[in-house]
Amino acid sequence: MPRYRLTLEYDGTPFCGWQRQAGALSVQQVLEEAIVRFSGETVATQAAGRTDSGVHALAQVVHFDLERGWDPLRVRDALNYHTKPHPVAVLVCEAIGEEFEARFSAKARHYEYRILNRRARPALDANRVWHVPVPLDAEPMHDAARMILGKHDFTTFRAAECQAKSPEKTLDQFAVSRQLEMIVVTASARSFLHHQVRSMVGSLKLVGEGKWKPEDFRAALDARDRSRCGPLAPPDGLYLTRVDY
Repeated sequence: MPRYRLTLEYDGTPFCGWQRQAGALSVQQVLEEAIVRFSGETVATQAAGRTDSGVHALAQVVHFDLERGWDPLRVRDALNYHTKPHPVAVLVCEAIGEEFEARFSAKARHYEYRILNRRARPALDANRVWHVPVPLDAEPMHDAARMILGKHDFTTFRAAECQAKSPEKTLDQFAVSRQLEMIVVTASARSFLHHQVRSMVGSLKLVGEGKWKPEDFRAALDARDRSRCGPLAPPDGLYLTRVDY
């Protein structure tokens, strides 16, 4: 049975997230309905990461199987035709071996969080950044981020409804930089807990405002207590940028 690997780009604003949910539109539903329209086959797709409502993707990876073999370029073009007018685009389609799984074969997932740090609200980037009008200092934010690299119990930065078996994760990259009015937070790990990146970014904002010192950020992690987490950053600024295999 032929297996196909897709690389997707999407704007998460109109969706309830990647995963199908009753009574709401998901990216998975849009993609699977497009597959039915071009192939006549009903399939179940699997993604590398189950992005939440409002979270975007620059390079989400998905796989699915079909009974019939197709030219991957034709699959890409057909899916891009049938996903319209939704903001979902197939960038790449390739045939791949049956041993590949988008979720379980992944070695690392890379995220980026964008904070627009200026007084004026965004016009062009509405729903694609977190607008923070008060001044933020990216340098102590970066210092705080560096303090939690490595393997830790991330209970503080874990959603109450997280279904992961263990709160322990290894954070391979966590950095903060300023690019003019944009503060960019990058995070890389094999996998993340539910809301982990948004929780960490929300707490870093407190550091940027001067309400916390970098040491307070590390102390919040070490407390292993969800009540010590800062405010949850909104989904608007979060992007899945790459998945490594």
